[in-house]
Amino acid sequence: MSADNFVWYELVTGDIDAALAFYGGLLGWEAWRFPGAERRYVIVSAKGKGVGGVMELPEGMSQPFWMGYVGTPDIDAALTRLTGAGGAVHRGPWDIPEVGRLALVTDPQGAGLALIQGAGDRPSEAFDQRSPGHGNWHELRTTDPDAALAFYARQFGWTRGDALDTGPTGTYQLIEADGTRIGGIMRAPEPARPAWLYYFGVGSTDRATARITAGGGTVLHGPSEVPGGALIVQARDPQGAAFALVGPA
Repeated sequence: MSADNFVWYELVTGDIDAALAFYGGLLGWEAWRFPGAERRYVIVSAKGKGVGGVMELPEGMSQPFWMGYVGTPDIDAALTRLTGAGGAVHRGPWDIPEVGRLALVTDPQGAGLALIQGAGDRPSEAFDQRSPGHGNWHELRTTDPDAALAFYARQFGWTRGDALDTGPTGTYQLIEADGTRIGGIMRAPEPARPAWLYYFGVGSTDRATARITAGGGTVLHGPSEVPGGALIVQARDPQGAAFALVGPA
């Protein structure tokens, strides 16, 4: 499994079947139940390549959300680095047979994500900027962008790319992994909590935007052009989970 980059995307929702119908219509995902799991866990794929999973909200939680998994070659060492740098471990590490060793964590500013040490050497296909339906971009909105960048650089070796002046919202700092632009870091608008926003690729942003509203979702921003000429859309699905899309103009 790929290391030190996003390798999986997971939707935690209050209605699995409704979510599968929405994203299937929007992104063309196929779905199948992961065998052997104690709780229902559904794998979603784009043209046969695994993108992520969908599971039910744990008891006591009411807000659906997307979560990204970052691969690591040694999760125990990664957790030691993370806690030493001010992050927190909220669950794990624990083992899933034939999948790997997992942990749920937050960075020092409170943005959540997951870590995984894969059980095999098969590379992840979830993040692919050339293929619609796959993870395409990762945007961190945080209270301290400089501290967040320093933290992720120490944890995963991510490097600073270009810094874009976005006017009233401040600087949008691009981040790279092994020379590939994988996302950006920006200051979170008040009173939003620090969080990652995950972008999925689409072939047509205009058609996808129409599908969001037709499927019961809500468009929050866009379509709008970003540097490089692509169009983005930020939205919530019918259950309330935030997500975004990016595609050609």
